Amino acid sequence: MHEHGAITEPAIQAPVALVAPDGTLNRAAVGWATQPIIDTSGLGAGRGRNKRWEYWNVVTPTHILAATVSAIDYACVPEVWVLDRETGEEWGKAGAVIPPRGAVLAPSLEEGSSSMRSEGLSIDIDEVPGGTRIRAEIAGASFDVVAALPEGHERLALVVPWSDTRFQYTVKDVARPATGTLRIGSDEFQLPAGDSWAVLDHGRGRWPYSIAWNWGAGSGRACGRVIGVQVGARWTAGTGVSENAFFVDGVMHKIHGETSWDYDPHNWRRPWRVRGGGFDAVFTPFHVKHSQTNFGVLAGRTDQCFGEWAGTFRTATGEEICFEGITGWAEDVRNRW
Repeated sequence: MHEHGAITEPAIQAPVALVAPDGTLNRAAVGWATQPIIDTSGLGAGRGRNKRWEYWNVVTPTHILAATVSAIDYACVPEVWVLDRETGEEWGKAGAVIPPRGAVLAPSLEEGSSSMRSEGLSIDIDEVPGGTRIRAEIAGASFDVVAALPEGHERLALVVPWSDTRFQYTVKDVARPATGTLRIGSDEFQLPAGDSWAVLDHGRGRWPYSIAWNWGAGSGRACGRVIGVQVGARWTAGTGVSENAFFVDGVMHKIHGETSWDYDPHNWRRPWRVRGGGFDAVFTPFHVKHSQTNFGVLAGRTDQCFGEWAGTFRTATGEEICFEGITGWAEDVRNRW
């Protein structure tokens, strides 16, 4: 992969529906926006290739929390996960629910609640004044977190077109200030305000059967500014759009074109390097989370590394922003679904 400095990806200027009345991609929706202005209510369910999910991740100085509600037409794949950053101890519950049941997903982002109920697991995602509330519970661990949505806070909303019948709408929302409570056994932890950050991956689309991707995200403070990192690769190649952006104090700077990723799939703890479109960063892992599923038709592998981002970003106006200590993750995912 190489950097395409001359590419300018199309911007979506006004609210638009993701799909046409016949269920195919509405080509007017292709491109990126700084707010989730795409109406996905027409996507529906039960067409066999639909994928719908909400993934929330919250990083605190002491723990990392995650909750996934997902429905992929023929299965639901929920997960709740908690990591103690100091000890490396993990609490988690995941699995495929076949046939799909127990999941509720909002028709469009922030236009309803999403939830999941399955054996040993519950998740509730609700819009509340000033943000989104994420509650999750498994044996031994639970959390109740509000991801604040500051006024003017921008996020990357992106429609990726593989074809008229295969497409994805994603919202990558990083550096959301988080507050709330984590319980592990009989211990209760308050999320420290100002040092806890939530990230959302919202997805609605109709996917090819076999796909691979990289995703990296990070949130934190550096040099007195709130920094958000959002980079991706492979799955958008050749579509004319990319899920690359950099955020400074809630303002999005779109990175046009693909980013190049250099990492060692035989040693996930080695530093990764991601470059492109003014972004040049090293990601240094401190924890690796491996996930694997194989249910025949449904199979996948995720290697998600948690760590810290450090590097520079040069804006379109030539300002160079340095950052370090931005906690987040970088992942390598391969799915047959």
